Amino acid sequence: MKKTKDIRILIINPNSSKEMTNDIQRAAETYADGEFTVRTVSTPGAPEFIDYYIDAALAAPGMMQIIRDNYHEYDAFIVACHCDPNLDLLKEFCDKPVIGIGEASMKMASMLGHKFSVISTGSHSIANKEMLIHKYGLDSSAASVRAPEIDAASYNSADLFMSAAQAAIEKDAAEVLVLGCAGMAGIDKQIQEKFHVPVLDGIICALMMAVGMVKAGYTTSKYRQYSGPEK
Repeated sequence: MKKTKDIRILIINPNSSKEMTNDIQRAAETYADGEFTVRTVSTPGAPEFIDYYIDAALAAPGMMQIIRDNYHEYDAFIVACHCDPNLDLLKEFCDKPVIGIGEASMKMASMLGHKFSVISTGSHSIANKEMLIHKYGLDSSAASVRAPEIDAASYNSADLFMSAAQAAIEKDAAEVLVLGCAGMAGIDKQIQEKFHVPVLDGIICALMMAVGMVKAGYTTSKYRQYSGPEK
């Protein structure tokens, strides 16, 4: 069994935003607290934000290259976008654990309360979150996907998401909230303190799972869906 202090996790920011990459790294380092190594990189050749299917497609080659270049140095990889862009591709491509923050946070939320809501950054992303909820078999656990009435200009300000969080709890009966963007990293505690329900940061959830999988020696099954083409 690998010791925690020897575990190395690489977080892939699928977009090219240096600011968001730095925000993710700060949140990850705070959680790791020196107990394991974590590094965040942005994706070369990707757009600044992953908002549309074309954005995810443009990011795919760079995300694959990041894993190629870092495969032997790291024990697990995290896709740091709540839409989990190219997650299935990377699970097929890589023999080590690859974890999406959307899947990690929503599945963990289903364990912490009867119903959860995703707090997203804008109305455009609501449909995508709803499709992911269905894909991951979480329809019966999901209360809603909520977003601010005006699309957020800055993702790391908790005040922008308070009204959406309140509506999810009071109108949709959510008992757990999930932050629906990697750029929201670090604001979970502020929302949690106000509403007294668990608020999950996908970066933290993915790190928890990644470290646990590496320690236990678990990785993605290659038996059927993620077997990939014969090499």
